[in-house]
Amino acid sequence: MKPYLSLIAFAVLSTAPLSAQQADPIANVEAEAERTQRVAQQLWDWAELGYLEERTSALMVEELTAEGFTIEGGIAEIPTAFVAEWWAVWWAWPLCFVLDDLKYYWVHRAGHRIRWMWAAHVNHHSSQHYNLSTALRQTWTGPFTFGFLFALPLVLLGFHPLMIAICGGFNLIYQFWIHTEAIDRMPRWFEGVMNTPSHHRVHHATNPRYLDRNYAGVFIIWDKMFGTFEPESDDEKIRYGIIKQLGSFNLLWAVFHEWIGMLSDIWRSPLKHKLSYLLREPGWSHDGSRDTSDTIRARWQERQIAKTSVASENAIAAEQEPA
Repeated sequence: MKPYLSLIAFAVLSTAPLSAQQADPIANVEAEAERTQRVAQQLWDWAELGYLEERTSALMVEELTAEGFTIEGGIAEIPTAFVAEWWAVWWAWPLCFVLDDLKYYWVHRAGHRIRWMWAAHVNHHSSQHYNLSTALRQTWTGPFTFGFLFALPLVLLGFHPLMIAICGGFNLIYQFWIHTEAIDRMPRWFEGVMNTPSHHRVHHATNPRYLDRNYAGVFIIWDKMFGTFEPESDDEKIRYGIIKQLGSFNLLWAVFHEWIGMLSDIWRSPLKHKLSYLLREPGWSHDGSRDTSDTIRARWQERQIAKTSVASENAIAAEQEPA
């Protein structure tokens, strides 16, 4: 099956003489509309029968010309997935699943790096416990962040929107089981490619070394490719939740607290900084009075370097013989 099917653009005119119709402009318009409708119906019939797969653009032009039409305008390409039986294109399903997971990586990453999107995502992270119920803490306000726009490249590549939605559903189903502390590590080969409970525990951690890491949905390879992977360390106990814990079991506060905080910051900030409180990373402030995940991580790294330096100096001092 060819990956793309050809379809004639709408600029289609009849080769029949128009001189007899010029006396009656209304009849002329109606005739043109009828001819265009016939061509559109012909193309649709070919698509339903599967004939478009065997026809190149040039061949369809030849066949339509033989039926009394002249083609004016360009040739447009439509993807196979948009034909009547898009669901039967078997190879499109695994390809769509992988590309949708890549899309999920970038949506998820944006959800942590853009405060507007974080406001919708934060309630998934606000639990200080990590179990299967955490997976069910889904957003109420996600549609207001327009994260679905990240799927547009897949649509432009030709994947049917319903196919994308189905693959996205299976993506979320996969992620359910990785919200657990009951599973330590999977086999090494599995840990190397797939998102696992170990990798996702890192993502839900508030420890400085783990902040904004492991955004993957199904395949952890995206984090490894784009520099956001961090393995789980056995030397440090994970602390779950968010940097500033809720301190409340109020459901509405859990869902809307970041929206309230963001709108409050926008209202109080100088005009030139208002948009930044919407689009910059969570924790950003125009006067530098708050911490972002980047500043918290940077301070932690400085402390680690200092500790390493002190330990090295002590080790050297211990090896020296007394005078």
